[in-house]
Formats: sequence, C-alpha cells, structure tokens
Amino acid sequence: MKYFMLRSYILLFFLSKIINGDVLFSSLPQSFHVVAYPTKGQVLKAGEDRITVSLGLNQTTTNQTDNESYKNVKVKLCYAPISQVDRKWRRTVDNLKKDKTCQFTIWDKPYDMNNQTFEWVIEKDIPTAMYFVRAYAYNSAHQERAYGQTTNDKKSSNLFKVEGISGRHLSLDITSICFSAFALLSLVGFFLLEKRHSKIKS
Repeated sequence: MKYFMLRSYILLFFLSKIINGDVLFSSLPQSFHVVAYPTKGQVLKAGEDRITVSLGLNQTTTNQTDNESYKNVKVKLCYAPISQVDRKWRRTVDNLKKDKTCQFTIWDKPYDMNNQTFEWVIEKDIPTAMYFVRAYAYNSAHQERAYGQTTNDKKSSNLFKVEGISGRHLSLDITSICFSAFALLSLVGFFLLEKRHSKIKS
C-alpha cells in the first residue's frame, strides 16, 4: 500500500511539473554530440582567447520523431561543480527554470540537423571559473527537449578554466598614484601658504 502511494505521489509530482511547463534536466535525452576546443585543463583569458565548438545529432540516441520537435539550439558556457561550491547563485537544480549551471549563451540559432562548428571569443564579463559547454534543443514553445555536453554525467571530465578580467590595470594604478601624490602636495602647499600668511599678519 505504501509503495503504491509513493508511486502515485511521484507520478502526480511529475504531472504537476509538466502542467506548469517546468522541464526537468533528468528527463531530457542526450541527443547532441558536443565537442569544444580548448583541450582539457587549458587556461583561457576572458576578452582575448576563443572557444571552438562543434555539435551535431547523436545518431545512436535520437529518433526522427524527437528530431522534428527541435526548432532552436542554444549553446551555453556552464560552471563545473568545483566552481559552484558555496555559490548558490551558480547552483545546479533539476528544474531548468531554477537551474543556474549554464548562465552564458554563446550561440543561439535555428535548429539544423547538419553538424555545425563555430568560434566564440570569450566575453570580458566572464568570471574566473572552471567550465564546460552544453547545448540545448528547444521546441516551438521554447521548452528544452534535448541536450548534449562536452563533459560526462558527473561533470568531471574535459573541463577548462577561464581567467576573468580583474579590473585592475597598470595604467589605472599609475594614474591613481599620480592623483594621490598631487592631492598630497596640494594639501602641503596650502598648509605652508596659510602658515606664511599667518606670520605676515602677526
């Protein structure tokens, strides 16, 4: 009896998610084969280096019926687990509406069943972290229908690092020092000038 009630509860839970339009990552087939260059463990610089991505249908897991529902494909840069620790704003959630794993869209195109390759210059606002690449296929209602990624299920392989821009530059540091020195000299000069005027008056 308890087993039957548990199954009923689980079924109702998933039905409610479907009715509400929520999509669970665990429900998606891995229908895409995705490869990204850089190589494993490589360190890239934001605003300078490039990522080359190749993607296509995984013919061994995709059938024609699934394929017909794909209308759009987005490729995203995603945080690896090591860069999600103690960062709730990057957390992985099975409900894709709440998931924060893949926050950066690097390619957004209508679906094409042919293999495709593109190059993306890492944007300057990408923070320092370990990453992998994931692709999602969407239907006409803009719901995720399938995915593919460059790493394994545990998201532990084929990871690479991006070094973000710190915001500190040598020229800015020099300018800051010059302004500070000028302000100090002005203050000293003003103090000496006031002191001299005081002596003249006395």
